[in-house]
Amino acid sequence: MSIENKASEETGQTDKNSPRVIPPHGGYRKLRSFQVAELVYDGTVVFCDRFVDKRSRTHDQMVQAARSGRQNIAEGSMASATSKKTELKLTNVAKASLEELLLDYEDFLRQRGLRRWDKDAPEALAVRNRFRSDRSDRSDKSDKSDISDPYGVASATPEAAANTLICLINQATYLLKRQLEKLEQSFLQEGGFTERLYQARQEMRRTGG
Repeated sequence: MSIENKASEETGQTDKNSPRVIPPHGGYRKLRSFQVAELVYDGTVVFCDRFVDKRSRTHDQMVQAARSGRQNIAEGSMASATSKKTELKLTNVAKASLEELLLDYEDFLRQRGLRRWDKDAPEALAVRNRFRSDRSDRSDKSDKSDISDPYGVASATPEAAANTLICLINQATYLLKRQLEKLEQSFLQEGGFTERLYQARQEMRRTGG
C-alpha cells in the first residue's frame, strides 16, 4: 500500500477532493478558553480551601462549578467529531457554569463587606494586562514554572484573591461567548455529522466509489 493510500485510509478520505466525514477534533488544551478555565479551576480549589469552610455546601458547589467550566470545554471539543450540536451545548454549559461561579465570588465579597474592583481599577487592569501578555502554552507539561497558581491566589488577601478570580472568569466567559458565536456560524455553514455523511455518500455514488 502506498503512503498516500495509507494516509487516506487512516483519515477516512479516498482522495483529496472527498468530503471529510469526521473532521479534526479535540486539541482543547490549546484553546485559550480552556487554558483560562483551567486557571479558574485551579485558583478556585486554592481559594475555597483557604477561605470557604470545607464542610459547607458552598465549598463543593464552587469547586464543582469551576470544574464543570473546564470539563465541558474539553468534552465539547471531543464531541465535535460527530456532533456540532453537542459541542455547542457543552460549550454553553461551560459558560453557564462559570457565570454561576462568578455569582459566588460576588456574594463572597458582598457578604463580607469587601471591595469589588471596578473594571478600570488599577488592580483589575494589572490582572487583565498580565492575562493579555501571558501566552505560555499550558498544554506543555515540561514547563515546570508555577503554572498551578500564576496569579498568586495562594498568598493573596481574600479581597484580592476573589477579585483576581472574578477577572479571570470574565475573560473566560468572554472567550466562550466568542467561541459559541463561531461554532454557531460554522454549524450553519457546514452542517453537522449527518449532513457530512450524506455529502460523502453522494460523492461516492457520483464517482462510483
